[in-house]
Amino acid sequence: MASLVCLLFLLPAATSSASGRLVPYDLLYADGVRAYFARDWGRAAELLQRALHSYAGLRAARRACRAACLREAAFLGAPPANGPWEAALFDRVLQRADCLQHCMGSRLGAAPSAHRASLVIQRDFERREPYNYLQVAFFQLKKLDQAVSAAHTFFVANPQHLQMREDIEKYRRMSGVKSDNFRDLEAAPHWEAYEAGMQHYNADEYLQAVDKLEESLREALSALEECRALCEGPLEDEEEEEEDLQPGLYEAIAAHYIQVLKCRQQCVLEIATKPGWISAIEDFIPSHLDLLQFAYDQVGNQALAAECAASYLLFYPTDEPVLEKMKQYRAELGEDTAVTARESIRQYVQRSLMEKKLIYYATEHLGGTFNDPDLWTPDELIPENLKQKYREDQEKQKQETLDMEERGKRGSLPFGGITVTMDSQQMNGTQRAVFDRVLTETECKDLLRLTKAARGTGDGYRARRSPHTPHERFEGLTVLKAVQLAQNGDVDWKDAELLLQASEKSRKIIESYFTPGNKLHFSFTHLVCRTAVEEQEGRMDLSHPVHADNCLLDPEGKECWKEPPAYVYRDYSGILYLNDDFQGGSLFFTEMDTVTVTANVRPKCGRLVAFSSGKENPHGVRAVSQGRRCAIALWYTHSAEHAEQERVKAEELMEQRATEENQPNGEYQEDDHSSRSSPELLVPNGGARPMSQRHRSVPERTQHPKELRARDEF
Repeated sequence: MASLVCLLFLLPAATSSASGRLVPYDLLYADGVRAYFARDWGRAAELLQRALHSYAGLRAARRACRAACLREAAFLGAPPANGPWEAALFDRVLQRADCLQHCMGSRLGAAPSAHRASLVIQRDFERREPYNYLQVAFFQLKKLDQAVSAAHTFFVANPQHLQMREDIEKYRRMSGVKSDNFRDLEAAPHWEAYEAGMQHYNADEYLQAVDKLEESLREALSALEECRALCEGPLEDEEEEEEDLQPGLYEAIAAHYIQVLKCRQQCVLEIATKPGWISAIEDFIPSHLDLLQFAYDQVGNQALAAECAASYLLFYPTDEPVLEKMKQYRAELGEDTAVTARESIRQYVQRSLMEKKLIYYATEHLGGTFNDPDLWTPDELIPENLKQKYREDQEKQKQETLDMEERGKRGSLPFGGITVTMDSQQMNGTQRAVFDRVLTETECKDLLRLTKAARGTGDGYRARRSPHTPHERFEGLTVLKAVQLAQNGDVDWKDAELLLQASEKSRKIIESYFTPGNKLHFSFTHLVCRTAVEEQEGRMDLSHPVHADNCLLDPEGKECWKEPPAYVYRDYSGILYLNDDFQGGSLFFTEMDTVTVTANVRPKCGRLVAFSSGKENPHGVRAVSQGRRCAIALWYTHSAEHAEQERVKAEELMEQRATEENQPNGEYQEDDHSSRSSPELLVPNGGARPMSQRHRSVPERTQHPKELRARDEF
């Protein structure tokens, strides 16, 4: 977010809108952020809401103008038999361009080019970032219902945002907050209808299901058209070419047109991906027809069931079960009854196949790549040489996986004295290893002394004392909390520093052993203890159930879904143990079924177990039946944007202390270093969020008010 804030402060202020003029949303957004950092909450809320309204208005104008100009300047008929086709084609193109420009100008009240925002700001609106600012402003204005709605709207699209998740839980506990305040202000109509339809369908309430699924299908096709309209933007060049390398007329037209076609094809993934999800629902449109076919059959409407089945067969013409159902429907309806597919679906399929054919031709002859979003694309449509290329890419990916596993077996450690006790082969899996002598006995004792602070001031786990089992008490301490406790004199500075050093040492070991040359960033660091409570009789549960660290484990389907609320950006995990004077508490790995155990690891001081975070390493923790088990839980990511911000803040405080100690006169002014926002204090103190490396060169960063920042990811 820091880079975006820099950009917003450089934008000119938005002028007040004249009658009928839509002020560009990026200018309104910039003014809203300025007001936010100036603590002018009323003006910030007003401008941010206007920015959202302008953004929605711009999209609506593009959709309406495209529809109007499709009718007014349609590409109908054939060019004159004896006339030049080029003049006939471009005559229609120029008419369409004139129509669109006139329509957009009349709707926006200004030249359409004035509404072209940067890609950074476009992505911010796609991620619903304005609602992150809005909820703070509304809370400060004591408009709790609007604050809750804004927070919920942001969280729906960003379920991995841990701080917002905590804020949402705090809102739920507040008096005066009603359940209907938690509403998604950007909810897509087709998703609301789809979820309601699936609830009815799964409850065998087929009459209600057909109504909602029909509504979902209509709204989904409408959303698809809106997405396609937004594809007709300017050509996006990854980098500017030299003047003598600029493409000619037809090359430029082809490049831009194919870009638009690829964008249109990807729209089906756009509408099939719920806000906050990573992956789309496969076969979103065809699956509607399959569900409707069955539901109509159950309510006795064989005519509509047959229509849906015929429509589904346009996607999968050789589907045996549906072909059998079609025979049944024809027999029930009578051979004289015509059964045809829906015209809207027929047009959808024909248009999609036409676009795919053009894209594949361009990919084959002009270069480039195309990730086909549909499973139903006919195999004969894909050029033979591209099929071979896709097979080669798959083989290359498989070989890279094997190479990665082999690299895990080899191991190359950056510190002396550390031993690889078990490798992947010995642990009956892939990307697993156990290292010993990472810490000395003295270092373990110092860190255990630090864990005593967690008993009275630790964060537990999302404010729950026993998040995984009632038979154990769970206590935790983040690196930032440890440093803050050292600031307050509650723990020794050396112990807090040791926590940072031990976790960094573990990071270097894991990075060196598993991913040499590919940097790992901290995703989250947690010093945790699990203490057995007195009542253990009849205990049958685990200390931590079997799970994977970056996907949602489905034991029955033997699959792991990379979807929120899983932390999908995590790549490697580690556990650095501090003690072994307890009973139970061993770590174990399983197959995907979560039952077949493949490896066991017994904790002891200085032992580090490390593994990749995906479905290849389901793991759990056996019950701690007596004593207290303590360890440093570590998660890492290759993604710099998901780097642990609490750690950055903790390191800043460490540097600040070193600077303070080195000042000759001892003069130093401390800031309030509260690291997180919450409904009790929704506006965090401390400096602006540290930027990633690619943004640190922006000089304007130092001009931003340091008292406030919008909330960052954990």
